[in-house]
Amino acid sequence: MLISLIITTYNRPDALLLVLKSVEIQSVSPLEVIIADDGSDEKTMELINNYSVQSNLTIIHSFQNDKGFRASKSRNKAIARSNGDYIILIDGDMILHPEFIRDHAINSELGCFVQGGRVLLSHSKTSKMIENQKINLSFMDFGLKNRKNSIHSSLLSRYLSIKKNYLKGIKTCNLAFFKKDCIAINGFNNDFEGWGREDSEFSLRLMNSGIERKTLKFNAIQFHLWHHESSKNSLKINDEIMQKTINKNLSWCENGINNYL
Repeated sequence: MLISLIITTYNRPDALLLVLKSVEIQSVSPLEVIIADDGSDEKTMELINNYSVQSNLTIIHSFQNDKGFRASKSRNKAIARSNGDYIILIDGDMILHPEFIRDHAINSELGCFVQGGRVLLSHSKTSKMIENQKINLSFMDFGLKNRKNSIHSSLLSRYLSIKKNYLKGIKTCNLAFFKKDCIAINGFNNDFEGWGREDSEFSLRLMNSGIERKTLKFNAIQFHLWHHESSKNSLKINDEIMQKTINKNLSWCENGINNYL
């Protein structure tokens, strides 16, 4: 199976560097790494260009101009450029466990999309990691807010991961699906602008189309670098888009990935 890893980013090259380093040491490498850039300045472009030269990874920079938070469009453009059969979405502040890609590959399943978890890092831990460019983390490290999520166990994962359709905990910082299933629902809804609900609405349409949610435990681990909370000014409008999908049981959005295919 060919895997495309898509990393969303916006003006945080110091964090993106650590993420790329964690991708570099994966036990199973993705076919390609596509950086879905929502309008970062030249510092991010310079980092990507420099890193691509010395990396064994195939890195593609998918860029759109900065017109505010437009994660749906950015992800759609990146997915449209992908060559893999299977898409893994992460954010540009998520350091990956060395078995992250392998875990997602093993847990991929036709008729399912996969939601993974994350370990939250404190502000001080994040600052020290960026300063020291450290990417090795474990259960025993200080500064882990939900420490149990850092336990890697295929045995526990096999018994505690579940298939059940619900919206709580949907996050595109650790989400995987078959590309064909994404295209079948027309990808993310480009009408979402500003933070909030674009990931839940996308997942809801997957479920409405018959694709089942699979929630992973103790596998596909990632460590979330601290950051300030995003503005929620657009949440009311985005909630209305989400509610329309719920009320009409939609599995298709009109303004989606078809704009870029």
